[in-house]
Amino acid sequence: MVATVIAISLAGLIYLVARGRPTEPAAQAPTSTGSGTAPPVTASPSPTASPSPSPSPSASPGSSRPPAAPFPPALAGQDLTVLPTTDKKVALTFDGGAGAQGLDPILRTLADEGIHATFFLTGEFARANPDAVRRIVLAGHTLGQHSMTHPHFTQLSDEQIRAELASAERAIGAAGGDPHPWFRFPYGDRDDRCVHLVNTAGYVPVRWTVDSLGWKGTSGGVTEDAIRKRVMDALRPGEIVLMHLGANPDDGSTLDATALPRVIEALKKAGYGFTTPDAYL
Repeated sequence: MVATVIAISLAGLIYLVARGRPTEPAAQAPTSTGSGTAPPVTASPSPTASPSPSPSPSASPGSSRPPAAPFPPALAGQDLTVLPTTDKKVALTFDGGAGAQGLDPILRTLADEGIHATFFLTGEFARANPDAVRRIVLAGHTLGQHSMTHPHFTQLSDEQIRAELASAERAIGAAGGDPHPWFRFPYGDRDDRCVHLVNTAGYVPVRWTVDSLGWKGTSGGVTEDAIRKRVMDALRPGEIVLMHLGANPDDGSTLDATALPRVIEALKKAGYGFTTPDAYL
């Protein structure tokens, strides 16, 4: 009887070996929960399986400008009309909203003089002139934003202001720039509510000490000498000079661009150097 049991057991063992021993279920790759296509992941992804994050606009390859500065809490609630310094330094700033007709000579003059300036650009300008944005950044200049469509901010709702800021930021970013943390109100139009909303979005408003009035053009009675005189009459440490990139729509003049060499020469003769808001964060 014992021999019979042993014989049966051996026969069963041989049968099991022949069929193959049951194993644990194999691990399965994740499957999609709704699209019918499995997501591109594996149980052990290699380091190159997922796409690398895109570089931020301020750190784009080839850019000579460092990443944009963070919002400085000490400047909250302000719309700077002068930089906080006793040094004999001036900030040259240029608004870009309508056109870029004066950009080439302005960049050329700044490069020849070894000066860095600040450019406040609207989102519409960046969208229409992406190459201009890249050239400004590659030259090492500071960027700020000037809203998306250049409206009067005091006439906008809170939500409209936020939309203007966000849209401009995206447009400038798409062109390879980062405007943080600087902003200039279109027309200089603002109140405490507007300043607060701009601060909340991460920006410091920068106004100006003097407007060159070059935007009025020759048809408005402005001359290169008049621009130089206005800048020099307002001269003080930390002076912020407002100029423009575009041409006057009536006469096509780009007075700020043509007057810039004379303005720089006069400032240097007065013992002044040049700076940007970034230096005072």
